[in-house]
Amino acid sequence: MKAMILAAGKGTRVRPITNLVPKPMIPLLGKPVMQSIIEHLKACGFDQIMVNTSHLAPLIEDYFRDGSSFGVEMAYSFEGRIVNGEVVGEAVGSAGGLKRIQEFSGFFDDTFVVLCGDALINVDLKKAVEFHKERGAIATIILRNVPREEVFKYGVVATEPDGRITLFQEKPKVEEAVSTTINTGIYIFEPGVFDYIPANQQFDIGGELFPRLVAAGAPMYGIDLPFEWIDIGNVSDFWSATMLALNGGIQDYKLPGREVMPGVRMGLNVSWNPDKVTITGPVVIGGSVFIGDGAVIEGPSLIGAGSVIEAGASLKQCILGEYTRVSSVARFENVLVFGPNCINPDGSHLDIRETQLGWLVDDARRRDELPVGAIALVEATLELDQ
Repeated sequence: MKAMILAAGKGTRVRPITNLVPKPMIPLLGKPVMQSIIEHLKACGFDQIMVNTSHLAPLIEDYFRDGSSFGVEMAYSFEGRIVNGEVVGEAVGSAGGLKRIQEFSGFFDDTFVVLCGDALINVDLKKAVEFHKERGAIATIILRNVPREEVFKYGVVATEPDGRITLFQEKPKVEEAVSTTINTGIYIFEPGVFDYIPANQQFDIGGELFPRLVAAGAPMYGIDLPFEWIDIGNVSDFWSATMLALNGGIQDYKLPGREVMPGVRMGLNVSWNPDKVTITGPVVIGGSVFIGDGAVIEGPSLIGAGSVIEAGASLKQCILGEYTRVSSVARFENVLVFGPNCINPDGSHLDIRETQLGWLVDDARRRDELPVGAIALVEATLELDQ
């Protein structure tokens, strides 16, 4: 069976993380979100997968390649061009991306599934396809009810008792929303849907295709199935998802590494002295990490592979990306370090390079020595909002 993963967006709401990686490649405990989506598609019988790419496309294409390492077949539709020797993404919209693929090869020749590349799901896609075919739908949306104050973030629908969608609102104001039933970004389509998508122009599924289908009276349905849906829509979502995973709160999500003490998992080649380091789980530590004597790590925390936690450093409820060096004077709490950025759970952040805090936290692969007297400069937790 065939599926499409939408992976061309810039992920502006997840900056600065998406300045370095495309949204589908955001790592949840070290594994890209999109990898979990592919694994779920395979488990549901979808083994031919198209992906549209644009922003930082090579990071997606070079990781998954032809999909054979993941037990599926994969190919890509790049949306962009080369300008002055640089690859520049020019996304054509979610529906526009589908249309481009269809016009290129006619790939979508039967019922197919479309998913956004930035959410963990375990929905029963086979059951959803059965519902879709029983209704004779041209399009079916997997639905979910959310608190009314959250409807502005989603597409909102009104449905009849049999599931037929009679109205679609893309990200309405809270006071204007016709319901609290929202679009989860998981769709089932028939090839006939391409009759409603114009060629050679930007066109969006939620904002343009669905309202057009409703206006045309096309058979579009929605089904609300019980399933786990963890949307990585912004930095706070990523923070919450990581904390949930560390606490074992994501169904069937395997924690990496091996358990070396209760609640503490480590990868290979970690250098540490259990008698001189204090670690309170849940904590996941990647491979080839160095932890100096006297360091304190309190969970839920994630230490990325190749990181260096110097002697005496203190980390409480932190997420560190790969190759993060934390100096001995650092006292971090509720901090996400990703590349050159120190980020708060709400998304506010500091660029380590611009604030000249490289002596406190930086890339572990750097060999610069700490300035003399650096220890006297900081004794308290770094306050990112100042």
